Amino acid sequence: QATRVGVAVVDTFVWQSLASVAIPGFTINRLCAASLALLGALTRWPLPLRRWATTALGLAAIPLIITPIDRSVDFLMDSSLRKLYGAPGEPPAP
Repeated sequence: QATRVGVAVVDTFVWQSLASVAIPGFTINRLCAASLALLGALTRWPLPLRRWATTALGLAAIPLIITPIDRSVDFLMDSSLRKLYGAPGEPPAP
């Protein structure tokens, strides 16, 4: 029983770390960096306006990236870490 709880804690921690912190943070950071560079090259907007537009774009992207990231992390974990302790719902191997 304690082993199953431990496995669930580790699984949840890794999933949340990837799907809620690392991957969205990286994705939004790169999207904002690219949009700021693109706005700098394509417009003559002042820098503060470009920064606000970049921030708005990053915030607007959040609802669009949630589902693909969640599904990708599920696939990644099912293909790697979860193979070590069995499929969801199965007890860990002795």
